[in-house]
Amino acid sequence: MKRLLIAGAAIAVALALALAYGAIQAHQYLNTPVNAGTDGVEYTIQPGSSLHAVSEELTAIGVTKRPLILRAYGRWLGVAGSIQAGDYLIRPGTTPAQLLEQFASGDVQLYSFTIVEGWNHWELLQALHDNEYIDATLTDEDWAALLEELGAEGGHPEGLFLPETYRFPRNSSDRDILQQAYSLMQEVLAEEWSGRAEDLPITTPYEALVLASIIEKETARVDERHRISGVFTRRLQKRMRLQTDPTVIYGIGPSFNGNLTRRDLRTDTPYNTYTRGGLPPTPIAMPGRAAINAALHPEDGEELFFVATGLGDGSHAFSTTKEEHDAAVAEYLRRLRQQRN
Repeated sequence: MKRLLIAGAAIAVALALALAYGAIQAHQYLNTPVNAGTDGVEYTIQPGSSLHAVSEELTAIGVTKRPLILRAYGRWLGVAGSIQAGDYLIRPGTTPAQLLEQFASGDVQLYSFTIVEGWNHWELLQALHDNEYIDATLTDEDWAALLEELGAEGGHPEGLFLPETYRFPRNSSDRDILQQAYSLMQEVLAEEWSGRAEDLPITTPYEALVLASIIEKETARVDERHRISGVFTRRLQKRMRLQTDPTVIYGIGPSFNGNLTRRDLRTDTPYNTYTRGGLPPTPIAMPGRAAINAALHPEDGEELFFVATGLGDGSHAFSTTKEEHDAAVAEYLRRLRQQRN
């Protein structure tokens, strides 16, 4: 009997030691960084994949070892059936325990999409469709329905999406990106409108967006935005036509071939600010925050005209009188001819 008791005790001690050793080994494994190299490892969990399949694959590609421990830990945590599909970046220093937490929480790799200042809605939609990580669900005919979903006023998408870089997981839809961009534009527009200058000739945030889009297309120079805004503001106050080429080009649409003619300037469209007074009916591009700020804070002065200098730096010559402006136009044309020769 004594021998049986001693044998049983020995077995119990051996089991306890084995369990303790196993626990120590498991703890060490779960808290030792996986093999993610120096730049990390990109890894995709396909929809419907089990923890068993994922642990075996990670072992096969050399990222982890001991898949049984990883699966047992997942079952113990209660997340074995909760890992989420998607693209993951396994960063250097990640432990198996952290890796399991990353898979269970869906901490997937994010990709970026940038809306460029000055894009129009045709260019925006094309860029969304060209991005391999974004699901293209919209066509040009779907804008009206999307705007209704967003609660946007009017039925035209131009100017409503803020130029910015947006982060998203793979297989996000174009609608997801546009929702983010629309919401951010509404926030920025409201903030800028609340701090606007007094005595502006524009009376609504949407009109500010229209004017900002024209400023955005007229110049990329930070030092000229508020000055150009001042010119347009004074022309609106004096009921002078804006006479700005970008609005005419927008009215022509995607068929514009890059050559603006005198006939184009004389052909009346809702966007031709040579033939019509006031602002065009909608924005003509996606304006950034700086252009919106410029529209709402025009620079003081008396200048009513501007034209490109032709110096190659994107600068403009500003004039107070028509005679000064005509001379500046003549100088611009002279420089163009000189460059061609």
